[in-house]
Amino acid sequence: MLRRLVTPTVLTAGLTAAMVSAAVVPAAADAQPQPPESQAIAEELGNDNVFIDPSIDVIPEAEQDALEASAAEADVPVYYVLLPSDSVASQTGMDSLMNPVMEEVGDGIYGVVVGDQAFRVVSPNVEDTEAIREIALREGGGNQVDTLVAIPDAANQVEEAEQAGATSGFVLLGLLLVIVAAGGWFVHRSRKRREAEKAKQLEEIRQMATEDVVRLGEDVARLEIDLSKVDDATRDDYSQAMDAYDRAKTQLDTIREPEQVRLVTSSLEDGRYHMAATRARLHGEPVPERRGPCFFNPQHGPSVEDVTWAPPGGVPREVTACADCARAVRVGGQPDVRLVEVNGERRPYYDAGPAYSPYAGGYFGTDMMMGMFTGMMMGSMMGSMMGMGMGMGAGEVGAGEDFGGGGDFGGGDFGGGGDFGGFDF
Repeated sequence: MLRRLVTPTVLTAGLTAAMVSAAVVPAAADAQPQPPESQAIAEELGNDNVFIDPSIDVIPEAEQDALEASAAEADVPVYYVLLPSDSVASQTGMDSLMNPVMEEVGDGIYGVVVGDQAFRVVSPNVEDTEAIREIALREGGGNQVDTLVAIPDAANQVEEAEQAGATSGFVLLGLLLVIVAAGGWFVHRSRKRREAEKAKQLEEIRQMATEDVVRLGEDVARLEIDLSKVDDATRDDYSQAMDAYDRAKTQLDTIREPEQVRLVTSSLEDGRYHMAATRARLHGEPVPERRGPCFFNPQHGPSVEDVTWAPPGGVPREVTACADCARAVRVGGQPDVRLVEVNGERRPYYDAGPAYSPYAGGYFGTDMMMGMFTGMMMGSMMGSMMGMGMGMGAGEVGAGEDFGGGGDFGGGDFGGGGDFGGFDF
């Protein structure tokens, strides 16, 4: 976690000069600092849910701890991003920066502070982010850290208000009493249910990856190569295949989250290619080009061609295939599809549900998945992996509108609901 943030003095410094006129922004565009890379933000948020741009001055440890504790204790995933002034100058810039972050990190509520100029709440799955923003501004009392820390409570208030809006009179009073009495139990039960489901998914995915690791080890062992009798190129490919196999075994032992299986399958894909290259060199054949794995079963190793194939009830698409699977498709047969167990049922891995997206992602990468898996069960898998439907919520601002114009953040400057040190927030 980067230990950098604005000082308390800077936190309450005036925004008036920075917001004299929205027309000043284009004129100073050349002098604006560049925002950090989205990947850098995602990596830091994955550590402790807080990203603080390195260019921002150091703040007291207590305020940093307050942000981390707030995110850790929230009932829903909450993330905090603090950027320097003028690093993001429009809604388009904010979308370009944060959409990839949300795609990588996942569902939750993201509070974004841009210096002393803008405060924004965005989310891929929560609709009324503007209402959350306004409540957080009001409860923050003019301090940026306090405003960010107020986001979880603001989210709870918005959710409760939405639930209450569906009832009236005595029904509303009774429902609210039930919610208050059962709220703690409900949150606890929901958390336990999520943890149990996550543990079940992790076990299924770990078993699937274990099968792939064992299969690669067996296939490499069948090469029965004598390194003293081969040339340097063959020895190098074989060594890389073995290194990838060892790396996959180590990664398999350390995964604690379903998403981490992506590292294992990425190593397996690398090992499969170098094993194929080694076999080709041993047989005096041309080294195969580096292609994606066989779509039907990544255990088959690198594909040799693309074939047109359609899933049952689906539309045709081009998929990568090994020689055997490509032959089966051309003659109308059934390729050797990789099956996995889901709730006691064996089914194709690409039809196994969202939990298996990291497994496929490590083998194929985002670009290949977008082309081959769209329209199948993998479509919902890519919802968590690639950010399908990751809208900004009801409070989103039209693309291309600047902070200072008609499409500013929150209706002008940091405005609407609070002030920082006497200036509009």
